[in-house]
Amino acid sequence: MALSLEEFVHSLDLRTLPRVLEIQSGIYIEGSIYEMFGNECCLSTGEVIKITGLNIKKIIAEICEHTEGHESPQPFELPMNFPGLFKIVADKTPYLSMEEITRTIPIGPSRLGHPCFYHQKDIKLENFIIKQGEQIMLNSVEEINGEIMVNCGVVRNQQNHSFTLPLSQEGEFYECEDEHIYTLKEIVEWKIPKNRTRTVKLTDFSNKWDLMNPFPKGFYGALILKPVYEIQGVMKFQKDIVRILPSLDVEVKDITDSYDANWFLQLLSTQDLSEMTSKEFPIVAEVIEASPGNLLPRNILQPGKTIVIHKKYQASRILASEIRSSFPKRHFLIPTSYKGKFKRRPREFPTVYDLQIAKSEKEPLHVVATKAFHLPHEELSSIAVGDQFLVHHSRTTEVFCEGIRKVVNVLACEKILKTSYEAALLPLYMEGGFVEVIHDKKQYQISELCAQFHLPFNVKVSVRDLCIEEDILAATPGLQLEEAITDTYLLISDLANPTECWEISVSRWNMTVQLVNNVFQDTGSFLVRTLIEEITEEQYYMMRRYESSFLNPPPRPPKHPSVEKAKLALLNLAEERTAGLPKSPKSLHVAISKKPHSNQADMESKVPAGCPNDSADLEKERSKSEAPAAAGAGAAPEIFKNEKHQK
Repeated sequence: MALSLEEFVHSLDLRTLPRVLEIQSGIYIEGSIYEMFGNECCLSTGEVIKITGLNIKKIIAEICEHTEGHESPQPFELPMNFPGLFKIVADKTPYLSMEEITRTIPIGPSRLGHPCFYHQKDIKLENFIIKQGEQIMLNSVEEINGEIMVNCGVVRNQQNHSFTLPLSQEGEFYECEDEHIYTLKEIVEWKIPKNRTRTVKLTDFSNKWDLMNPFPKGFYGALILKPVYEIQGVMKFQKDIVRILPSLDVEVKDITDSYDANWFLQLLSTQDLSEMTSKEFPIVAEVIEASPGNLLPRNILQPGKTIVIHKKYQASRILASEIRSSFPKRHFLIPTSYKGKFKRRPREFPTVYDLQIAKSEKEPLHVVATKAFHLPHEELSSIAVGDQFLVHHSRTTEVFCEGIRKVVNVLACEKILKTSYEAALLPLYMEGGFVEVIHDKKQYQISELCAQFHLPFNVKVSVRDLCIEEDILAATPGLQLEEAITDTYLLISDLANPTECWEISVSRWNMTVQLVNNVFQDTGSFLVRTLIEEITEEQYYMMRRYESSFLNPPPRPPKHPSVEKAKLALLNLAEERTAGLPKSPKSLHVAISKKPHSNQADMESKVPAGCPNDSADLEKERSKSEAPAAAGAGAAPEIFKNEKHQK
């Protein structure tokens, strides 16, 4: 039965790809050649095409709110690299079966591939009852005893209960509310059901974007995202990938079951290669498409080039950002094989709590205060600008507050005087400002830094990597090593020189290859070249948004009800400091290298008690906190003078 191309796409189950279509009729003259999005293809009657994918080409956004007296905003195209964060609004239209859910929503091993639904009535299974309104997480789809089943789970009393539902399971399944925050790219890839729109709320927008903000000024409301799809396919005996809009006025017939797919060239994407088993490597392949502007030398991934894909494996990179006061900052992924050397640079700490996290048993942490802080308790130490401290360990102490003895978590330090030292107790809630004093002149390799110090850590390249033709790290004024990222990589080489290899990330490199030969005799010895990746602001933001180890300083309790406004002012300061940090769960593929201190878990659950200053003192502290960050930088010369004095 012939269908229009649009009707075919609407009924297409993505799990059944690839599909082979025969062109039945259309507006094109038989034998004519038309160029479509840079690719030529023949769409004459009787021609066949293998559909390999259905991708979202662009997103049309429509603002939901309408202001009286103003025209309704016109729909507009939202760039795929838009650096905003969104919260998903649950779809109020139910799904009527498990088959409909699995046909329209991606389900997979990724953190984003586990959608949650609830049913308005109890579902009775053989050994289990799913209660009305209970959240059902869909984990995977697999064939069990010849029947396609959905592996599901519910959580009761902090215990997970697993079960399976057949695709034939009917009922009214509604999306659960989703409190997570997503980038536009994540929504496009995982959270827009096929043949449906998606309503979202804009929650954050990066002011570092160099393009015009498409939203009205100050807009943080709801909008409807409408996907525009494109079909990806390949013509018989042709290598070029064809991309066609479903709105094309042609009729097609699905002939997959009666056509030999071997007449088509076998094309593999980067994702297809990553899903192959280790035993299937090495392979020889011809590059059909590759990411524009790739950094590999000698155009290894140039279309038409023959390469060897030796293997796939997990590899680690250190995520680093340029230290500079202006934007935009550059961001890098540095392999642990980097042969350059680094010298330490001073770190800045906004609170005493940050000092507690950063202190090390390897050496005492030496800091100088860049901000004054007065405490009304004799048991605790006030701070003046220029005071220097050696940080030792955390402990508790007692203070008197309104005649009541309170227990406070503090950091035990030594205050450095001209000729002696003085014991000092700094409460963890103190909103201070400190800069590290560096005495260590040693040069480190990146692997040594990661092994000996807690990340994040500030460094500067002192000796560039001589094995790299152009070491882009050497030109940076300084780097903050932030965390270790683990990702899947393919090890590739030019067929003409198979021993010189390069690592390419599966998640950041788009590549399509044609399998030439799956028989290649590996020598077993590879020279893996170091490749420093400079990533975009969007890629960096997506990596860093899963960081969950940042902890706010514990708040001080109010002195009495009349100072409740002062407490709110203090909380506002903490919110200002963390406003730029997304609040989303950590990705499973990100390995956080900043190890919490042994006491850190205790401090997360125990809020220390203390006494705030009066309202006037808090207002002074707030005005000081709004001073430009340049004040901290200006203290740097004084730091090194003090360092010489100590010596």
